[in-house]
Amino acid sequence: MRAFITILIWSWSCSAQPLYLPAPAITPGATNPAVSQANIQQTVCTPGWTARIRPPASYTNRLKIEQMVALGLPGKPSDYEEDHLISLEVGGNPVDPRNLWPQPWPEARLKDAVETSLKRRVCAGTISLAAAQAILAGDWTLEYQRLTGKSVTEALAQ
Repeated sequence: MRAFITILIWSWSCSAQPLYLPAPAITPGATNPAVSQANIQQTVCTPGWTARIRPPASYTNRLKIEQMVALGLPGKPSDYEEDHLISLEVGGNPVDPRNLWPQPWPEARLKDAVETSLKRRVCAGTISLAAAQAILAGDWTLEYQRLTGKSVTEALAQ
């Protein structure tokens, strides 16, 4: 199994996968089993929800360093946010490594806008929780472009 994971990491690090999209085989995303469409008003739509479930920095910093080494990412840990692929705002799993990945800060800030928009729409009932989770687990950059009219590449170049 360890050899299989090593091959997956090696193949991802050798690919042309842009950093703003993690390798699906390594970071497919994971949801929080405590969150469902039926209880969003008591969970993700409640002020302070993410602060209550966010993992400690000691956990995410350790995981970020491990992932950076495994993926051969350049730079310092402070160049990256250990980001939840499916955000806590829409029921992402707070501690599952399959839902966490080192994302460069400039890209993470752009993704934050998508996450906030999706949370507002979930709480307003204009999009389902599952649909919001699927957008983030897929290609969140398409939603960013829909919201802003700019690609992530264009936004990062400004």
